[in-house]
Amino acid sequence: MNVLIVEDELRIAKRIERMTRDIFGSTLQSLKHINTLHEALRHIENSELDLVLLDLNLNGDNGFDLLTKAVSGSFHTIIISAYKDQAITAFEHGVLDFVPKPFNQDRLLQAFNRATAKEKAENSKIRFLAIKKKGRMQLVPIEDIIYIKGAGVYTELFLTDGRKELHDKSLEKLEQLLSYSFERIHKSYLVKMSEIKEINVSSGSKYMAELKNGERIPIGRTKYKDIKAKWL
Repeated sequence: MNVLIVEDELRIAKRIERMTRDIFGSTLQSLKHINTLHEALRHIENSELDLVLLDLNLNGDNGFDLLTKAVSGSFHTIIISAYKDQAITAFEHGVLDFVPKPFNQDRLLQAFNRATAKEKAENSKIRFLAIKKKGRMQLVPIEDIIYIKGAGVYTELFLTDGRKELHDKSLEKLEQLLSYSFERIHKSYLVKMSEIKEINVSSGSKYMAELKNGERIPIGRTKYKDIKAKWL
């Protein structure tokens, strides 16, 4: 586990470091603390990370300037902040969890468990997925996404207007973030259930989901019964 802490208060940063080492133990490969927005941006661009712990107020700089870039990355982002009123906005942008200050080790452990358990986040407030496009960040509304296809360590977002956008997060990480309106119907596909028009069985026991736009997506053999039950 490679963790970055972005926090401008040294006392709190040291506390987070201690708790993080206690929780992850020998599985922690690297742990770095950065206290400025610009340095954090450079580090994110040039480092392999699994988890970013981000404060929303960094020496007067707005952490949301970093958040959009963070949530577009391949890693998960957890906010640790006293600004509880910004929690909904943070979730809308795709953070895995929001830990309000003051906090204890049990609350931080709960957030870390979400990052490692590979289960869907309890919230369903996410409204956007941030993507990198031509050197800039772009927010893609969740309502515009029909399905998502795994593409190695990346994913491809298929949108209602026919566009296809590349996202740096894996299918597993996006599955954690997205609400229960999306289901993993196949090892390579996440599909918005409301976009399924028909579920068909063809010769050779091949299961297919026909979408409202006419596309056909395979359904995993072991997932067929569960997906059909949820769709009906």
